Amino acid sequence: MWKRIRALLFGAPKDIHSEQTFHSISLVAMLAWVGLGADGLSSSAYGPEAAFRELVADGRDYSSLAVGLALAAGITVFIISYAYSRIIEHFPSGGGGYVVATKLLGARFGVVSGSALLVDYVLTITVSIAAGGDAIFSMIPRSWFGQEALRLAAGDIGTWSDPVQRAKLGFELVAIGILTVLNIRGVKESVQAIAPVFMAFVVTHALLLLVAIFGNLGEIGAVAQETRTNYGHTVASLGRFGALMLFVRAYSLGGGTYTGIEAVSNGVQIMREPKVRTAKRTMGMMATSLALTAGGIILAYLLVHASPAADKTMNAVLLERVAGGWHIGSWKVGLWFVTIALASEAGLLVIAAQAGFVDGPRVMANMAVDSWLPHRFSSLSERLSMQNGVLLMSATSLLALFYTHGNVESLVVMYSINVFLTFSLSNLGMTRFWLRHRKEHADWYKHLPIHVIGLALCLTILLVTVFEKFTAGGWLTLVVTGLLIALCLGVKRHYAKVVQAIRRLDIELADPLDSPASMPSAPSLGEAAHPTHINPSLPVAAVFVGGYGGLGRHALLTLLRMFPGHFKGVVFCSVAVIDSGNFKGIAEVHELERRVEHALDKYVQYAAWLGLPAESTFATGIEVAVEGEAIAHKVIKKFPRALFVAGQLIFEQDTFVTRALHNETAFMIQRRLQRAGLPMVVLPVRLNLSEGPRLTAPSFTEQRIA
Repeated sequence: MWKRIRALLFGAPKDIHSEQTFHSISLVAMLAWVGLGADGLSSSAYGPEAAFRELVADGRDYSSLAVGLALAAGITVFIISYAYSRIIEHFPSGGGGYVVATKLLGARFGVVSGSALLVDYVLTITVSIAAGGDAIFSMIPRSWFGQEALRLAAGDIGTWSDPVQRAKLGFELVAIGILTVLNIRGVKESVQAIAPVFMAFVVTHALLLLVAIFGNLGEIGAVAQETRTNYGHTVASLGRFGALMLFVRAYSLGGGTYTGIEAVSNGVQIMREPKVRTAKRTMGMMATSLALTAGGIILAYLLVHASPAADKTMNAVLLERVAGGWHIGSWKVGLWFVTIALASEAGLLVIAAQAGFVDGPRVMANMAVDSWLPHRFSSLSERLSMQNGVLLMSATSLLALFYTHGNVESLVVMYSINVFLTFSLSNLGMTRFWLRHRKEHADWYKHLPIHVIGLALCLTILLVTVFEKFTAGGWLTLVVTGLLIALCLGVKRHYAKVVQAIRRLDIELADPLDSPASMPSAPSLGEAAHPTHINPSLPVAAVFVGGYGGLGRHALLTLLRMFPGHFKGVVFCSVAVIDSGNFKGIAEVHELERRVEHALDKYVQYAAWLGLPAESTFATGIEVAVEGEAIAHKVIKKFPRALFVAGQLIFEQDTFVTRALHNETAFMIQRRLQRAGLPMVVLPVRLNLSEGPRLTAPSFTEQRIA
C-alpha cells in the first residue's frame, strides 16, 4: 500500500541508463525562464514598491526621483544579468556564486558564498510564500473570519491571536508542502505545473504597463512639468547631496528587485543541451522581463499618481487606477482584470519559492561533494531529485516562516543581504580573474568593466541595506549565516581527519601491487581483469568494496584470518553510485562505471596475488543498499555457499557527529540481506581520529595465503 501511495505522490523511478531520462528532466529556455525566472520576476511585487515608498512615505513627496529609480532599476538588472552571463560561459557546469568564489577566490570564500546562498534560498521560499499569502488574504474581507477577527485590537492584527493570520499561515504551510512534493517528483514536472500561473502574470502585467505608460502619453507634458517642479522642491528641501543620498537609499532598499538573477547560473545543470546557450538565452529572457516590469512599475506609479495605502499594496492601487473603471456595456471587465492580475501576482509569489527548491538543494549538493556538508546531501532519489536537500529546505523555510510570523518586510531585508553578499563575491572573483590573467586573454579589457561596475553596485546596495536595516532583521541574517559557516568548517575538519586516517591505513597495510617487480609471481593488471575459475560448489566470500584501498584489503584479510583455509574463492562486489556530482549526462555515468570496473580489476589482481581465484561484479544505481541486495541475489544463484562480507568504519568516539556525517552502509545492506534470508558478516574497521587507525587484524601483505 505504501509503495502505491509513494508512486502516486512522487512518481515512478527513472532509468539512469537511458539517454531519454536526461533529456526528459532537462529544461528548454522557456521552461527554465518559468522555473527560475519566477523568483526574479516576482520581486517586482515588492521591490519597486519598497524603493518608491522611500520617496513618498510619511507625508513627504520626492516622487520626481522615481524617473531615475526606474532607469537605475532597469540598468542594474541588465548589468548584473550580463555579468552572470559571462560567469555561465566560464563555468558551464553551473554552480553559480559558490563555484565562482571557490575557484577564483579560494575555498574559504567559497564556503562563505555557499552558506549565504543556502540561507538566501531558504528565505527565497519563505518570503515568496509569505508575500503570496499576504497578497491573497488582502483580497479577502476580515468579516469572512467571524466576529473575533473584527473585534481584534489593531496591535494584535498579524499575531497568533489573529484568526486571519492563523488561516494565512495554514495556507502557506500547505503551499510549501505542495511545492515539496512537486520538487521531489522532479524539476521539470514542478515547472510544468506552475507554467500557467507564470504566463497569466506576464500577460496581465504586460497589458497593465502598456496601458499605464502609453495610455498616458497625452498627459506626458503635464507629468513632466509636475516632475520638474517636484524635483526643484526636492533639491530646495534636501540640497543636491541630500537628494542624492535619498536616491541611493531608495535604490538600495529596493534591492529586493534584483534578487533571483543568479538562479540561472546555479541551474545550468538542468538546462537542455547546449546548456550554455540555453542558460544565456534564459538569462536574457529573465533580464528583459524583470527590467521592463520593475522599471515600468516605478514609472507607472509616477504617471498615474499612485500613493501608498494602508490596506493595499501599491501594485493593487496601480491596477485599480489603470483598469478599475474598464467596462463593456454592463460588464465590469476592469474588476475581473484587476482580480485576475492580483491573483496571478499572488500565485507567482507563491511559485517563486520554486527557485529555492531548485537551486538550494543543488548548492547544498555541490558543497556536500566538497565535504562542507554531510555527503548524504549529494545523493539522489529514485526520481533523480535531491530529496534530502528538498526536505531540508522545506523544513528550514517553515521554521523561518513561523519565527518571523510571515512578516514580509523583515524577510525581504534578511533576504537581500545574503543575495548581494553572493553577488559581490562573484563579481569580485571575476574581477580578480581578469586582472590576474590579462596577459593570457588579449580581450580582458572588454570583460573587466562589467564586473567592476557590478561589484560597485552590489557592494553599495549591501552596505546601505546592512547599515539601514541592521536592527530590522539584518543582524539575524548575519548571525545565522555565520553559524552555518562555522558548521561547514566543522564538517570539513571532520571529513579531513577521516581521510587522513584512511590514508594512514593504506600506509600501514602496504599494497603489493605498488611494487610488482618484487612480486614476480603476481599477474599483471590486464591478466587479473579476466576472472579465474571459482568452483561454485565450494565456500566463496562475496566482499562488498568501494574504491581500491586499505579498507577493502583489510576487510578481506580480516575475513581470511577469522576463517583460515575455509574460502576457496572471492567475488568482489561494488556499486557505482550516481549522485549529483556525476549526474550530468549518460557519458558521466559510463565514466563512473569505468572507474568502478578498474578498481574491481585491482581487487581481483590482489586476490590472485594472495593465491585465491576471484572475479567481480557491480551494479549502477542511486541507493547502495538497494543495488547491494540486487547484486547479492545474483551472486547467490551462481555461488549457493557464498557468505557476504563488508567492512564498516567504526569510530572510537561514537558521537552524534559521526552518526550524522557517515552512512552505516554495511549495516544497511546487512539488514536487507537478512530480510531476504542471505548470510552476511560486517567486519569493523576501527578508526581513532586523534591517534590514527587501529587495525583489528594482522597484515598479511608479507605472507601470502597458501
